[in-house]
Amino acid sequence: MSKSSYEDLQENIRDLKTPDIEVWENKYPDKTYTVSLEIPEFTCICPKTGLPDFAVIKLDYIPNQLCLELKSFKLYLVSYRNVGIFHEHLVNKLMEDIVRACKPRSAKLEVIMNPRGGIGTTVVTEYTK
Repeated sequence: MSKSSYEDLQENIRDLKTPDIEVWENKYPDKTYTVSLEIPEFTCICPKTGLPDFAVIKLDYIPNQLCLELKSFKLYLVSYRNVGIFHEHLVNKLMEDIVRACKPRSAKLEVIMNPRGGIGTTVVTEYTK
């Protein structure tokens, strides 16, 4: 089987340049509450086949001093549309960027990939400060 042109991108996936995720100041950092986001139409590229992958992304985070600004978060996610990335790399890259942006108390990220070839994949990661 020949290599796809997307496969070599996995070597430097941690250095992938994406738009900044903007944040805003949380006026209730003394309160513990959860923000739940669901993105039902995420797309990226399968690094093996070059075909589109579709997913639902679920993010639950407990803010500290900062909250995610949703428009910039959406633009950040759309930037993956033409990126070849393995599911496991995707969930970890997303979490690293989310934590870097808003420094939450904790976060749980679940990426539910649509089945491909009869196999559905769900990858989950959690962060605690």
